[in-house]
Amino acid sequence: MFETVTARVRGADPWPALWALLIGFFMILVDATIVPVANPAIMAQLGADYDAVIWVTSAYLLAYAVPLLVSGRLGDRYGPKTVYLVGLAVFTAASLWCGLSDSIGMLVAARVLQGVGAALLTPQTLTVITRTFPAHNRGVAMSVWGATAGVATLAGPLAGGVLVDSLGWQWIFIVNLPVGVLGFALAVWLVPSLPTARAQRFDLPGVVLSGVALFLIVFALQEGQSHDWAPWIWATIGIGIAVMAAFLYWQSVNTGEPLIPLIIFGDRNFSMSNLGVATIGFVATGMILPLMFYAQSVCGLTPTQAALLTAPMAVATGVLAPLVGKLVDRSHPRSVVGFGFALMAIGLTWLSIEMTPSTPIWRLVVPLTAMGVAMAFIWSPLAATATRNLPPQLAGAGSGVYNTTRQVGSVLGSAAMAALLASQLSAKIPGEAPVPVEGQAGQLPAFLHAPFAAAMSQAMLLPAFVALFGVIAALFLVGLGDRLPAPPRRPQETAEPVPAFDPDDELYWADGEDEYLEYEVPWDDGAEPRRPAQEADTVDAAADTDVLDPVTEPMHDGGGYPAPESAPRRDHADPTSHPDREWRSILDQLLDPPKPSDDPTGQGRNGFHVTPSEDGRGASRGRHSRD
Repeated sequence: MFETVTARVRGADPWPALWALLIGFFMILVDATIVPVANPAIMAQLGADYDAVIWVTSAYLLAYAVPLLVSGRLGDRYGPKTVYLVGLAVFTAASLWCGLSDSIGMLVAARVLQGVGAALLTPQTLTVITRTFPAHNRGVAMSVWGATAGVATLAGPLAGGVLVDSLGWQWIFIVNLPVGVLGFALAVWLVPSLPTARAQRFDLPGVVLSGVALFLIVFALQEGQSHDWAPWIWATIGIGIAVMAAFLYWQSVNTGEPLIPLIIFGDRNFSMSNLGVATIGFVATGMILPLMFYAQSVCGLTPTQAALLTAPMAVATGVLAPLVGKLVDRSHPRSVVGFGFALMAIGLTWLSIEMTPSTPIWRLVVPLTAMGVAMAFIWSPLAATATRNLPPQLAGAGSGVYNTTRQVGSVLGSAAMAALLASQLSAKIPGEAPVPVEGQAGQLPAFLHAPFAAAMSQAMLLPAFVALFGVIAALFLVGLGDRLPAPPRRPQETAEPVPAFDPDDELYWADGEDEYLEYEVPWDDGAEPRRPAQEADTVDAAADTDVLDPVTEPMHDGGGYPAPESAPRRDHADPTSHPDREWRSILDQLLDPPKPSDDPTGQGRNGFHVTPSEDGRGASRGRHSRD
């Protein structure tokens, strides 16, 4: 993993780069959940109806999810820093456009551009972590990344409520400008320019197939509830699945560089972590909807007060993130992730029981805090486990797949919860059931509080059930002690093609592994090498004075190669002696080899191999460590 060691070789600390990247990452995730709180104000000022304003959120999520697979691969080809900066610039400019929009159509178009910028930006954060932090120390970095994702998702509604109440809905977008400019400047300064893959033909058929498939699936899931899951919705989902199957088939037969090398799914940890992140995406998105509706419609809280209920979750996740990160580097991921999903299922079930019209607020805070603890054991351990075994050249592809899976899981959670809420309300409330509007719960009379709370309570059991799939995925995770990598083999011992490296590149020797050079030293007629009298006296004296240790005296000049003849002699031998005699003297000091005729097996001592040559001479071969 030559890219992983870049920062370490040059003495750079990868943490400043991570902090710079997380500024943009936090901002785009906040924008995914900040808008629903502002929907009523947007509808009032722009004169839009519900079907139109819902696209302010849906358009962003759609434009965010579809390009993720492609943007991860773009980072491999053009460099994660470059693609990150482009995505952050696009997102920041689109935020200004959103704040200046004076019609619902313009706002939706600006949100699409925002989503594209977010899609370009997101995979690069995970790629940089994978390629700059060593695998055995990556847990803490991933914990910070995961905590950022969890806190941002929960902080969106809170920030939206405060900004809308105090400054107006435009400021939920305009506030991104100073944050984006600061993040851009810090990324230019602190994020390293990592090596890129060799330029090859881009997988255009894969780009088209994946884009069409994701668009059809995500679009149908988002629009299903508003169109009562009409037959054309199901047909769109079916076509999307068929196109996705065609995409996967193309990736399996593509002889060039596929968009998503399917070999990454051969790593069980990567596959199971993708299942886990889809599960937590479903759970985190699904549970927030009934919670907000219950808090506003039953408990009578304002949007800002309702959003404050998520604060204990965010605090618990953020505080525990560094501790869990250290635990990930030392513990089996099965126990860490399994504990997180089990606690999440318990917390959601507990919260479902507490959601009654008479429950005091503090009794809601307790299970919500437990769920924040659970998220600390889920987000970062999953990311660290998913990327631990990915080679650098596949870091972008793996990051794209991982983030796409998370986003699709979130869309599934939103769609499934919307359908379940409508079904529960129709069953629990007779007559004309109130339809909850995302970000705006209707004013309910007192006699409807109990059935409405019951509907929200039972809906909360869906994410609790889905969380159990995360427990199942955790059971199949593999720890470092369960699967040891095969020892590295020399290029001469393997039939597989070995990638060419530039020996002058500082990264070539910086991976911490020994590289061996094979050399051959002949001597004449099988005779034992003779040592000059002066040299012998020096060595004999060294035995008593410890001036020269024949075992530990280095055979090279510190650079991995024998010292040139013009170099100073360490053994104080006659500088006019023959070069062959110098070699014989060094060999005699190091291993005192027997005559070839005395060792018919051809095995010398100290790892040297003695073989007869065609003219009867012996030759000694040895391996010399570069390190």
